[in-house]
Amino acid sequence: MILTVTLNPAVDVTYRLDRVAHHGSNRVDAVAERAGGKGVNVARVLAALGHDTVATGLAGGATGEALRADLATAGPRDEFVTVDGTTRRTVAVVEAAAGDATVYLEPGPVVSADEWAHFTARYRRLLRTAEAVVLSGSLPAGVPPDAYGTLVALAAEAGVPAVLDAQGPALRAGLAAGPALVKPNAAELVATAGPVTPLTGARMLRAAGARAVVVSLGPGGLLASTRDGDWRARPPQQVHGNPTGAGDSAVAALTLGLVAGTPWPDRLAQAVALSAATVLAPLAGSFDPADHRRLLPLVTVRPVSPPSTPPPPLPPSPQGEPCPS
Repeated sequence: MILTVTLNPAVDVTYRLDRVAHHGSNRVDAVAERAGGKGVNVARVLAALGHDTVATGLAGGATGEALRADLATAGPRDEFVTVDGTTRRTVAVVEAAAGDATVYLEPGPVVSADEWAHFTARYRRLLRTAEAVVLSGSLPAGVPPDAYGTLVALAAEAGVPAVLDAQGPALRAGLAAGPALVKPNAAELVATAGPVTPLTGARMLRAAGARAVVVSLGPGGLLASTRDGDWRARPPQQVHGNPTGAGDSAVAALTLGLVAGTPWPDRLAQAVALSAATVLAPLAGSFDPADHRRLLPLVTVRPVSPPSTPPPPLPPSPQGEPCPS
């Protein structure tokens, strides 16, 4: 079983139209709603790939009920903890002409100390049967700022490798506990490591405690820095569509590779192909298996030579640093 944790899930609303008229009225061609948030997307993809998956986190209010109702049809087992606050929504506006999306993120509920304690107790129980745990996304208000450090440490105590997809203070808190893998995108890496090259930033995160780092470079594929070497994986071509959730599909593939002990070049090829197939799908957390199979043999993976000098330490964390969705 792979356990996914989404502390700040959402009901994802996707608007599709040909082109956005900024500062004007826009008629939407199609609307879709589904359970979302980074970890929920990962769980949905893992379930679609046939893997036993449990999704946990914090959910509440009418939006939380809608999220759990949709999750019940998606495959993962629902182990969310109910909170008094209301789960947020996100809105993705997908423009067909641009082949891209703009996303609006609501803040989420305020979580009480008792609710957090209830969650950590359930998390400890779920770790007993987990092969790996994926910790993804932002922290809702009320959750301790070092939450990911605590959750990675609890996983380590249980002998469960942790995959962390976060940024800024939330990521920093998890690094010292030694996650098996962290997967920021390029913007999240800059928000954590400062204005450095992706390889230097990845090596900085490894020096701070991560055993491996994979940086998502959007259309440019993935860059990995690991104890076994560094690699760059590229898709065969730039794909256009809805990139929302593409990074989550990469996390799903990388986690399966971690559990199976797959060599890094193969893990990265799977992650790039699955991510690209997700861009081609209309909704986050979806992919067409035919696209995945078609793209996989076309992905190129090349070793990268690291700089000869050690990476600098992470810079101090600035106040008000943002967190990912």
